[in-house]
Amino acid sequence: MSIAVTTQFICFAVLSLVIIVGALGVVLLENIVYSAFLLGGVFMSVAGLYLLLNASFVAAAQVLVYVGAINVLILFAIMLVNKKEDLKPMKYLNSRRLISTTICITLLSLLIRVDLSKVWKIANPNLSIGEESTVRIGEHLFSDYLLPFEVASVLLLMAMIGAIVLARRDVLTKDISTGLPVDQELIEKSDKPLLIKKN
Repeated sequence: MSIAVTTQFICFAVLSLVIIVGALGVVLLENIVYSAFLLGGVFMSVAGLYLLLNASFVAAAQVLVYVGAINVLILFAIMLVNKKEDLKPMKYLNSRRLISTTICITLLSLLIRVDLSKVWKIANPNLSIGEESTVRIGEHLFSDYLLPFEVASVLLLMAMIGAIVLARRDVLTKDISTGLPVDQELIEKSDKPLLIKKN
């Protein structure tokens, strides 16, 4: 084995190990903030795997979309959650864990079966298009897949606007730390009586 192949194998092993450990941490850790940060590490490792496959555009899109947008959105959603509220015990927790574990093991066994049953061919490096892949993806993205691309962007925009409206409505109606209405809290803190307009 040459030095390049050995280096590529070591990078693949390290990235795969980071993905597996990070994914287990996302699922098993009780602290949701740690899970969100581990999810960002998993996304970055997947981008590294794309770089090993000479897919630089997909790796950049992975970092920009998943790490820079979705993971940050998840962190903001975690920060907006009221941490003082006690979590209620879930009903039928053991049965839910059993069902989810069964589904995950079934999907994993199906993936392993597909991986072992299919004959994977090694691609010829001489046939690789290299940097032209970005041009090809751009051509297909703005011609054949223009409508799904625009629909997905509109859906993401609607979700972002809805999240902002819901978060802003909670802030305007009551204070997160005290749970009191905003007008009532102003009345209690003020020495002089306030005039409140009622609709």
